[in-house]
Amino acid sequence: MHELGITQNIVSIVNEYAQGKKVQRVLLEIGKLSAIMPDSVQFCFDICSQDTVLEKAKLEIIETPGLAICRQCGTEIILEKPFGKCNCGSTQLDLIAGEELKIKEIEVEELCV
Repeated sequence: MHELGITQNIVSIVNEYAQGKKVQRVLLEIGKLSAIMPDSVQFCFDICSQDTVLEKAKLEIIETPGLAICRQCGTEIILEKPFGKCNCGSTQLDLIAGEELKIKEIEVEELCV
């Protein structure tokens, strides 16, 4: 399960960015064509965040669709798999979205003095 290593890296990046402040929420964007399983990341996040500033933080995941452009006619099409067929019949597609993994937002606790 490569999601464990990916999640460890996410926790490390967020931990560094938080600079010791308690993290309340993390928003990830995971593309449907990225071969990363959101449920596995969620499971690993709970384990990897223990004893860190991310412990008990809420992890929200947005899954973005795959998107390709047809080389033949220029039409953009939505993909559920990393391959597909355009309405014009062409299978020559260039992926333009859906393989990403992004940390979109980090919400940290602010202490009012």
